[in-house]
Amino acid sequence: MATTSRNLSLKHRSREVTEGPDRAPARAMLTAMGLTPDDMDKPFVALANLASDVTPCNVHLDRLAQAAKEGVRQADGVPFEFGTITISDGISMGTEGMKASLVSREVIADSIEVVTFGERMDALVAIAGCDKNMPGCMMAIARLNVPALHIYGGTIMPGNYNGNDVNIQDVFEAVGAHASGRMTLDELRALECVACPGEGSCAGLFTANTMSTAIEVMGMALPGDASIPATDPRKIEHARQAGRTLMRLLEEDLRPRDILTRQAFENAITTVVAMGGSTNAVLHLMAIANEAQVDLSLSDFDRISRSTPYIADMRPGGRYVMADLDRYGGVSLIMKRLLGAGLLHGDTMTITGKTLRENVESMDTVDDQPVIMQMDQPRSPTGGLAILYGNLAPEGAVIKVAGYQEKVYRGPARVFDQEQAAFQSIQRQEIRPGDIVVIRYEGPKGGPGMQEMLAVTGALIGQGLGDDVALMTDGRFSGASRGPMVGHVTPEAAVGGPIGLLNEGDIITLDIPNRRLDVALTEEEFADRRANFKPMPPNYTTGVLAKYAKLVSSASEGAVTG
Repeated sequence: MATTSRNLSLKHRSREVTEGPDRAPARAMLTAMGLTPDDMDKPFVALANLASDVTPCNVHLDRLAQAAKEGVRQADGVPFEFGTITISDGISMGTEGMKASLVSREVIADSIEVVTFGERMDALVAIAGCDKNMPGCMMAIARLNVPALHIYGGTIMPGNYNGNDVNIQDVFEAVGAHASGRMTLDELRALECVACPGEGSCAGLFTANTMSTAIEVMGMALPGDASIPATDPRKIEHARQAGRTLMRLLEEDLRPRDILTRQAFENAITTVVAMGGSTNAVLHLMAIANEAQVDLSLSDFDRISRSTPYIADMRPGGRYVMADLDRYGGVSLIMKRLLGAGLLHGDTMTITGKTLRENVESMDTVDDQPVIMQMDQPRSPTGGLAILYGNLAPEGAVIKVAGYQEKVYRGPARVFDQEQAAFQSIQRQEIRPGDIVVIRYEGPKGGPGMQEMLAVTGALIGQGLGDDVALMTDGRFSGASRGPMVGHVTPEAAVGGPIGLLNEGDIITLDIPNRRLDVALTEEEFADRRANFKPMPPNYTTGVLAKYAKLVSSASEGAVTG
């Protein structure tokens, strides 16, 4: 296609490397990669592809990247694909390597920023699958604020074990069942061989599907993107359409911060709590809001959750997975319910150039289905997340309350410094009904990296203790965790937070209805313990984990490094 003045006008940044005699060396380098003289006059589009062989969430993303590049070329742009990292939470969970998971979010954001900025790209497409991929991509998108959009790699299909749908959550819980003698080793091995039948992100409404939902609701992905399974042929055309859409965003100069408004974040929070999504959404949405220069706080999550009914029957707290929801219209189905109740801002802008309401109304959904309840018949009148405060969490803590909204737990503290000690104690069946398990020194600085506790929560569930033992930590939980599990307790132990002052046997009260987390200690007792407090020495003094620990903020601020 011949070069046009339109093409030249869209080269907001890339003209710096293609125009004028002094840019001959840059053009020579670009020519070596196959660019033609016509290409030099077209917009340059960065395509961040997080494909890798380290997780089923990302192993297939090259196919989507190729389709997105086709879409960009069809709309007269020049795509430049580059890769960045991922960490598989499901594989590293319960090991020292899990400390790198949240760190990877920052590395992903930084790496996308430096390539897009350094190569003077005019626009950006990010293609991601696993938990920290998506918020990392969105942080970069918001930070760069060039025309951009996100493509989700898609959810995995459920496996089948003894005639029942299963997924990775079942395997983690089976570890606890095996430890307590409720499952044989042969049964455990048979389950592990069928739980993950192929490519795609974890099946339930865990962190990946929670964040894909939030991104679609915020308007940064095409309608339907959040729920289409990774192996569905629709995914390829969807990626191709996204490439074409990106070029229209560039032409209209519609930028991420035009879309990522406070109202868009409120829409995302509303949908996440209505569906019972992952507690990690709190960390990630606050981090993205920080990059988008939107003021978002813990109080916003609790305020919205208190006024939003919980209406999704999805795992880990329910029966269905993301592929089930897709059959009935995907995330648009729940948005229609929420819009009808006046709980979403329908006039927010999206990458389609239409409002959220217009997008949702254009989608086919099935009203009579088992996954999403009617608004007047919710699973609970309030949402699936809550923010707790108290003398153990003066700066806040997060709990997934789906199914536990009215419960109060009171019991003795079983105190563990870091996750492995707690997991080993659970596997030895040393935890009893009524105990309050405390895992500390797993916060953003103390871990460092705030590793998830799915191995621990899965073991408790597998031993039949899920409803009888509460857990609190300055670390965080997988989206696949369920039960009375309090995470993100702040301030964390490593900076002298009250969780670091607890002793074995202290009586803790988790009062979910009143949003409280307290220990039966007086201020004088706290003061005495604080005077003698010595935090654990850092686990790492060199390398990326040490660097992260020095820079990272509190979990109550999104655990960001800048």
